[in-house]
Amino acid sequence: MDETFDPKALLDTLTDLPGVYRMIDAQGKVLYVGKAKNLRKRVASYFRENHPSPRIALMVAQIARVETTVTRSEAEALLLENNLIKTLAPRYNILFRDDKSYPYIVISHDRYPRLAFYRGATDRNADYFGPYPSAAAVRDSLNLLQRMFRLRTCENSVFSNRSRPCLLYQIKRCSGPCVGLIAPEAYAQDVRMASMFLQGRQQEVIGQLGEAMDKAAAELAFEQAAAYRDQIQSLRRVQDRQYVESARGEDADVVAVVEENGMLCVNLAMVRGGRHLGDKPQFPSNAGDSTPQEVLAAFLLQHYSAHPIPARIFVNLAPSDGEAAALLAELAGRPVPIAAPRRTVHKVWVDMAEQNGRLAIVARRSQLARQETRLDALRETFGLEADEDRETRIECFDISHTQGESTVASCVVYQGAGMRKSEYRRFNIKDIQPGDDYAAMRQAVLRRYEKVGSGESPAPSLILIDGGKGQVGAAASALGELGLSHLPMLGVAKGEGRKPGLETLVFPDGREPVQLAPEHPALHLIQEIRDEAHRFAVSGHRTRRGKTRRTSRLEDIDGVGPRRRKALIERFGGLQGIAGAGVDQLSAVPGISRELAEKIYAALH
Repeated sequence: MDETFDPKALLDTLTDLPGVYRMIDAQGKVLYVGKAKNLRKRVASYFRENHPSPRIALMVAQIARVETTVTRSEAEALLLENNLIKTLAPRYNILFRDDKSYPYIVISHDRYPRLAFYRGATDRNADYFGPYPSAAAVRDSLNLLQRMFRLRTCENSVFSNRSRPCLLYQIKRCSGPCVGLIAPEAYAQDVRMASMFLQGRQQEVIGQLGEAMDKAAAELAFEQAAAYRDQIQSLRRVQDRQYVESARGEDADVVAVVEENGMLCVNLAMVRGGRHLGDKPQFPSNAGDSTPQEVLAAFLLQHYSAHPIPARIFVNLAPSDGEAAALLAELAGRPVPIAAPRRTVHKVWVDMAEQNGRLAIVARRSQLARQETRLDALRETFGLEADEDRETRIECFDISHTQGESTVASCVVYQGAGMRKSEYRRFNIKDIQPGDDYAAMRQAVLRRYEKVGSGESPAPSLILIDGGKGQVGAAASALGELGLSHLPMLGVAKGEGRKPGLETLVFPDGREPVQLAPEHPALHLIQEIRDEAHRFAVSGHRTRRGKTRRTSRLEDIDGVGPRRRKALIERFGGLQGIAGAGVDQLSAVPGISRELAEKIYAALH
């Protein structure tokens, strides 16, 4: 421990109020972030003579100072703690990387409501069902709902401008409301049925469909009766497949922590409306010698401070932190039972979560072994030194444009045996000659690493450049200007016919280029990272180019400002739709006069 640090003097200044504390070492790095109901008592517990955990004892020995932030409640402290852990990533905090929001199924409140995939903040303009553990689970449910209830999935801009039904109508995945092939009342009934199904009220849906089938048959509407019969059969097939379904239609999460051969996995399964929607394994960082119970407590608090809290949570172990249930109840504004399963179906859910957690550990071990083999081959081939204090970090740049238009540079990050998508960056390239890839690469590298020299951003272990000698030279020039010429760099020049396996690796110091064997594990790692940089650059370029093409020609028309452009695009879906509209259709848009409609029509034809 630093000689200038006096724990007793610190404790004399602390309050008994709730808050968050940060343990900081002599170099200013945050070692640990914690929450407390009573700051004085909690911080004092670290400075007793004997620690049950060698890991915590090692951390305490490095403390140079402690900073605290007082909050109004322990629940508020939990939210602040979670934000700080994810922002600072202290080495002694158990950390779960879960940067993505979970997806939902949404039914809009339009006259003919739309069924869609949704990810993001919710509002009152639609009904949301979920969350789901993965995008694949949402898409499976969407396909099922389309087959059973034939609700539209198209955007409003497409829906309002159709003159004939699309392919989904032809294959019986939509009832064609866009062109009036179904009455509003009948469509509204299908929406109600879909909502009931998503709420877990399948038996009610089957009952109502049965009544409608009998009524249609009595009225000799046999074709309609057959349609109801097919819906009922589809629903019953779903029920047969959901062998772990709960008849109660309940919402619950199942959290199972599994440890095998020193590796810990927390597997989260979601049950909504009584239907088991699948699961998602997560692996903690910085778990060290933590027990499964401690890891479970960390997961519960981190996950549910950022995501919706279900009615109840089933676990395979009791969390070490007995305050978890109380804190989640305070966040949710209602009791949140966290308990082991008792009913048979709940035990099945937990057993499945444990089994899938073990399978995820097997898959993770295989992946880590493969990635470590690739990294070792890369280090050995190019003489890179392994850093014991941190994981190898590789950053790769690529440039994308169409004949110089809307140039975008990407930078992707590989670290910890996988891609770190939360650390990806795109750069809209400006003030260069269109099509000048060298200037674009130089600008991207300058903008990416301008904060590395000051220590505000981490330095990579290796920089990859998707390009040959010219791009590598431009990147090396930018690094030299920033005083970072010591950072290792490789260019990845495409081979003949751009075939994978024929790439040439280019060095910035003038060494002869190297061509690795197509089966070389180091080349496989380089290709994986390079391909991801290319994908990320192309998707960014397409988005920027599409936005430019949707608006640029409208911007040249006098009288069409941002609000009118937005109204036109929302009505017609883009520049192509606007160009295809007549003067009468254009003048029907709010804010567009007949005179202005004629001017727009003339400008686009």
